[in-house]
Formats: sequence, C-alpha cells, structure tokens
Amino acid sequence: MELPLGPDPRTEILRRMQAALIAAFGRIVRPPEKRRDPVWVLVHGVIGAQTKTAASNASTDALLAEFGSWEAVAEVSLEELEARLKRQTFPSVAAKRLKDCLTFIIQERGSVDLRHLSNLETAEAMAWLETLPGVARKNSAGVMNASNFNRKAMVIDGHHRRIMQRMGIVTAKADNAKTYNALMPIVPVEWTAEDMDEHHLLLKKLGQTHCRPRKADCEDCPVRSDCEFARHAP
Repeated sequence: MELPLGPDPRTEILRRMQAALIAAFGRIVRPPEKRRDPVWVLVHGVIGAQTKTAASNASTDALLAEFGSWEAVAEVSLEELEARLKRQTFPSVAAKRLKDCLTFIIQERGSVDLRHLSNLETAEAMAWLETLPGVARKNSAGVMNASNFNRKAMVIDGHHRRIMQRMGIVTAKADNAKTYNALMPIVPVEWTAEDMDEHHLLLKKLGQTHCRPRKADCEDCPVRSDCEFARHAP
C-alpha cells in the first residue's frame, strides 16, 4: 500500500517567503484601476524585452494614443514602428514582433481582440497566446494574471527564475516555462490571483536589491534562512 506523500515542503517555503518579503518591503499590490486591457498587457510584453517597465508603459500608451486602435498600429510600417519604439532596448526587434503579433491576431480573430480567452481555462488560454509571434510563457501568464482577466497564473521573469533556482525550489537550468510548470502545483492553495501577482512583484524587488545576478547580498537577504545559495555563500 502506498502512503500519501503529504504536502510539498516547497509550498511552506513560498508562504514564508511571502511573509518575509512583505515584512521587508511592504505590500506591493496592484490596484484594480491599474489592471489594463489584456491586449495592452500583451503589447507591453511583446515590446518589453530587457526594457524597464516604465519605458514599456510609455511606449504602449503612446502607440495607442497616436494611432487610436491596435488594428491601426498593425498597419504601420516597420520603419515607423521602430521610430516610435526608441524607448525600447531593441526597437527593431520590438517593432517586428509587435507587427507580426498584431497581424496574426487580426488574421485569426478579425480584429485585435482577446475577449474569447475569457471563455477558456487558463492553461488553454495561455497555450493559445503562446502560438502568437513573440509570445512566450512570461507574457502569456502576464496577460492572464496582470490584466483585468485576473487569473491564477504566476508571471516568471529573470529575477523570479533566478531566485527560485538559488532557493533550490526549481532546478538550476529551468527556463521560464519549466519554472512556471514547477511552481504552479506548489503554490499555496489559499493564494488568490492577486497574491500571485504580489509574489511576483515582491520577488522582482528582491532581485533588484539583494538577489542580484552578480554580487548577491545574501547577508541581509530577508529569505536567507530558506535559501540554498545563501547557505553556501562565503
């Protein structure tokens, strides 16, 4: 007879992390009015590679303000799009990905509209999003979680992935998709979509302050006690 394995100990680590990070940084809660339309979140992610959030926010807002609709943005030439995406780290790449993505949605749906995703389960909706040019797991989860869809989907960026690897919660070579797949089954059952969003934002803050890619500040890290990397740090 097989005995039940019991709860995954990593779930309790996530709970402790959340409490410790809130104690260290305060609450980082996205107010309802900051939840954008899913297409806005999608565009923001498609153009946002290695670009600061504020710059991508400004670029996304400026495109919609200038052209009035995402269908109109899709008609803009690559040269014009690139000129308007100078805030982005890679404007030429951002322009091509955006044009390809918007064009694909129009071909599939007749307009740039993601409302059909509200009728799908989260995993199915994310799978559809990941068929779009330039859309990977971070962006598909972002559309479902950080937009007004407000679904339970953990957004994984470089900071989040690096911290999970160093903590020993995921394997050292896990990419964003594998990190997502490892984390979702162990997320505390009581966490809401808002809790997942806050967890991501707190980990981003941790990655920008203590758990940097180089010269990690393990000594003062608020989650040091649960971290494998910190235990072996000099």
